[in-house]
Amino acid sequence: MCYKEQLDKERIPAHVAIIMDGNGRWAKQRGRERSYGHQVGAETVHVIAEEAARLGVKYLTLYTFSTENWFRPSDEIAALMTLLFDSIEEETFMKNNLSFRVIGDIDKLPEQVRTRLLECVRHTAANTGMCLVLALSYSSRWEITEAVKQVTRLVQQGELAPDQITSEMIEAHLATSFMPNPDLLIRTGGELRLSNYLLWQCAYSELYFCDTYWPDFREEELHKAIYDYQRRERRFGKTSEQIN
Repeated sequence: MCYKEQLDKERIPAHVAIIMDGNGRWAKQRGRERSYGHQVGAETVHVIAEEAARLGVKYLTLYTFSTENWFRPSDEIAALMTLLFDSIEEETFMKNNLSFRVIGDIDKLPEQVRTRLLECVRHTAANTGMCLVLALSYSSRWEITEAVKQVTRLVQQGELAPDQITSEMIEAHLATSFMPNPDLLIRTGGELRLSNYLLWQCAYSELYFCDTYWPDFREEELHKAIYDYQRRERRFGKTSEQIN
């Protein structure tokens, strides 16, 4: 089956989030260092981002580096930071009219990497195409904790009463407040968990897991995930009769 031909162009998910898993295992199967898997995985990012934009996805959020990843071997972290620096191709964003954003505790990133990322964010801000979002030094628990701290300060300053705190208010203080919650979350590599990724935002997202390692994830795999998404009924806690 050609999944792309089966897609309903009017029902493309506005926001797709991806946990790009399996780079290290992919490289190990080939007798290579984990860094090689990350390098090929970075090439996959370009392929999938361009295809998502062609399909009409408005936001593509990629789990690039978690707060837990800081505990990995130092040589692997250094290789990832170098790869990240080299992979930010502002020219590609401008050519494809893509905007770029970053979410996470980026103060922990090397200054050179952070500067390059923020320059790309600034220079692509006026672009009107798909927004590519990298989750870097990110975890949901960190993000929710930071949001709670911000709301708490408002209470301490007398600008807000505790009984005025709502879920909408907390959501407005999340790092993702500039975009809608994911319609579809994809995880590659065969693992069946969210790994501290967009936990608040994915409360009603459709989840799609596949065994394909991220370096092998290509356009047809994305089409298949979206096809699967389009076959589901999204009820958001309601009954079928209420939404139809």
